[in-house]
Amino acid sequence: MVIDVPYFDQALETLPRERLRALQWERLAGLAREVFPANRFVREKWTAAGIRSADDLRSWEDFARLPFTRKPELVADQAERPPFGTNLTYPLERYVRVHQTSGSTGAPIRWLDTQASWEWWARCWAFVLRGAGVTAEDRVFFPFSFGLFVGFWGGFEGARALGAMAIPGGGQDSPTRLAWMEALGATVLVCTPSYALHLAEVARERGLDLAKLPVRIAIHAGEPGAGIPAVRQRIEEAWGAKAFDHSGMTEVGALSFECVAQAGLHINETEFIAEVIDPATGAPASEGELVLTNLGRAGSPVFRYLSGDRVRIAREPCSCNRTFLRLPGGILGRVDDMLIVRGVNVFPSAIEGIVREFTAVDEFLLEVYKRSEMDEVRLLVEVDGTPAPTAREVQQRLRVELGIRVEVVPVPPRSLPRYELKARRVVRRSAGTS
Repeated sequence: MVIDVPYFDQALETLPRERLRALQWERLAGLAREVFPANRFVREKWTAAGIRSADDLRSWEDFARLPFTRKPELVADQAERPPFGTNLTYPLERYVRVHQTSGSTGAPIRWLDTQASWEWWARCWAFVLRGAGVTAEDRVFFPFSFGLFVGFWGGFEGARALGAMAIPGGGQDSPTRLAWMEALGATVLVCTPSYALHLAEVARERGLDLAKLPVRIAIHAGEPGAGIPAVRQRIEEAWGAKAFDHSGMTEVGALSFECVAQAGLHINETEFIAEVIDPATGAPASEGELVLTNLGRAGSPVFRYLSGDRVRIAREPCSCNRTFLRLPGGILGRVDDMLIVRGVNVFPSAIEGIVREFTAVDEFLLEVYKRSEMDEVRLLVEVDGTPAPTAREVQQRLRVELGIRVEVVPVPPRSLPRYELKARRVVRRSAGTS
């Protein structure tokens, strides 16, 4: 099938692999020369690994000698040397932005950006927006409370870099945001998949037909939901728009985007070096943990950062003709999120993929608790219509498709939390509690 492919920089996005690797190496070598002498955090890690100067990096084999960077190291560094730690290449007066991780996977980390690296963030997001088909004629709405969490700050800057109209939606409740989208003619929505579904729920309650809004593209990040077919379908049916996935991290950057072929996430390899390893051994793997090095953030870089995200590498080329690494299914889940239920390995995203196929289920929550030293799972579902029969159907589908027996419990409408940012739908309870 021939598709009309929107590119942000076609020459870079379609580089032959050998030229792409050469470009990465050139940028990596320049970054190492800039960072090693001045950045205490990087210098101490590399020195401990036997790297005495940036000139010791002569090949990809040398790159593989660099130690992994782990989030707990960054947390400990900032705790010992508050507020920003030692992963700083320049004096503090060079930095113009401060952000913070969401804290959804542990203690939050503060992160600084220089003017140059903030412009780099915007450029990375321009790849994301353009890859989904956003143009300078679009009006991009961000229903996001603009606080310390980096969230969609970069996307807002990326819309500006692309020449599109960026509309801030902070400081508003959901009904007001919907009203502003309608009044201002928003054509693109950028938010978490959970919040897109929540806005659709609010619209339904108020009798607003979202399909009549001019929104044609929805771009989602913060959770793996937009990469789950059933979640994507629900968003697209509710909004009458095409839904696209994106993955980024405060400490790494806006690292990936989905093209119009929608065959998984592309890693922006002009700006990031990506590896996939077996989490147990650290060896290269076709499915495992995503490891990232950013190439445009000299002020506070990360080298070989263990993302905690589980991904799978595609071997066949994408129909969009991009040569970037592609991850079918996007982020499959967090490496440490995997549940073992009666000996069966299952990711919460697999459960969500089934639950979201039931249009009567408005929201859900997974409760995990121990029974005889084994994980048990209870699924709470808000059901519109006939709660008991729907709960039984969900339970049966989970048993057939995942091979696990899950207690599915219907709960009253609006009794489960809604989320503007990252959803927390997996909670651990004390044994047997409800």
